[in-house]
Amino acid sequence: MTKLLVTGGCGFIGSNFVNHWLKNHPDDSVVNLDKMTYAADEKYVDESLRSKNYSFVRGDIADKDLVMSVTEGIDTVVNFAAESHVDNAINEPSAFVRSNYLGVSNLLEAARKRDLRFHQISTDEVYGSLPLDSSDKFGYDSCYNPRNPYSATKAAADLLVRAYFVTYGIRMTISNCSNNFGPHQHPEKLVPKTILNAVQNRKIPLYGDGKQVRDWIYVDDHVRGIEFILEKGKIGENYLISAESEMRNVEVVSEILRLLKKDKSLIEFVSDRPGHDVRYALDSSKLRSMGWTPRYEFQNALEETVRHYLEKFDLYSKKAVGRVR
Repeated sequence: MTKLLVTGGCGFIGSNFVNHWLKNHPDDSVVNLDKMTYAADEKYVDESLRSKNYSFVRGDIADKDLVMSVTEGIDTVVNFAAESHVDNAINEPSAFVRSNYLGVSNLLEAARKRDLRFHQISTDEVYGSLPLDSSDKFGYDSCYNPRNPYSATKAAADLLVRAYFVTYGIRMTISNCSNNFGPHQHPEKLVPKTILNAVQNRKIPLYGDGKQVRDWIYVDDHVRGIEFILEKGKIGENYLISAESEMRNVEVVSEILRLLKKDKSLIEFVSDRPGHDVRYALDSSKLRSMGWTPRYEFQNALEETVRHYLEKFDLYSKKAVGRVR
């Protein structure tokens, strides 16, 4: 039996991972440590999957004493805990430094002292921006070039994880993933924001001309990728998780409007974000060569996502108060 500590397990990707792990590894023990910020919700962890092997601890990875306490008896740490919304990072970067860097430092110290397996969840944003009209992709050996406070704190954490591997020999892996979408994503993000606004015939803000390109992946494919790395990844390596499904932001919004039978006149182009990266794309061939492949095509996954937010409209619309334009 594996004993996992999942940090940020009540957030978007973390909760999907916890549900997947509880469903597919019922004999394992999972401790879910979450600070419970505005983007988290205990209800995201399926109550039908909870058992004596699941426990929840409310707390902050920036609390060193708490981290040492909750890692006692743990085998593996999977770190999802992070502040992740770039707009918030631009407005208040200090919170991102605390969670995304100092919190990771505490987890690494626990991993070093307790000889834990450690997996860091990172992002494609650490690599910077690619030319808009190119076929270039970031590879696992691409240089880091973060361009905003969010990606800078994630990049710093990744480098610290690698330093702990070289210096102390901790058993670590890192995964960088492309843009996720799916159930439990907060309405401040593009896909749920578009769905909720469109249903209410509200304007859907798009930065600049909306032609920024993102590499989209359904969250279930991401969590299966993490599971694959935990089971088959090589210690000391980093892996890129991507469905290699590039689309412009305006195309994603337009497709959601089509599915909801809404007019494109709801789109409102607004002033671009400072330092906005224009394109992300990841080369996931390293992970695919080991046997992992995404299961979802973008179109099918988007339809599933729209259905989910329509079914849970009341839940997400309450979370959107004051945040969705």
